[in-house]
Amino acid sequence: MAIQVMAEIGINISNHVPQSIEKYKDQEWDYVITVCDSAKESCPVFSGKVKHRLHIGFDDPSEATGTPEFVKDEFLRVRDEIKMRFQELYINQIKPELSSHN
Repeated sequence: MAIQVMAEIGINISNHVPQSIEKYKDQEWDYVITVCDSAKESCPVFSGKVKHRLHIGFDDPSEATGTPEFVKDEFLRVRDEIKMRFQELYINQIKPELSSHN
C-alpha cells in the first residue's frame, strides 16, 4: 500500500529497502529524526555525531485494520501528515538556520 500511495504523488519507493543504522554511525548529521511512535521506544539509539535529534511521531498505517478503503485512507492520511510536518520543520527551523549561516 505504501508504494501505491507514494506513487500517487510521483514518488517511487518500489526499490527502497530498510538499512542498518550502523552504516551511518561514523558520519556527522545535522538532524536525525525518528518518525514512528513505536520507533521512539523500540529503535536502537543512534549514537553518531548529531547536532539535532528530533522525534516527530506518526501513526503506523501498516497497523491499520478494516476495509481496504479505510486502510488506504490511513496510508494517505499519514503520508500527507508527514509531508505537512516536515514542511513545517523546514520552514520554521531548518530554513532560518540555513539563512543565519549566509
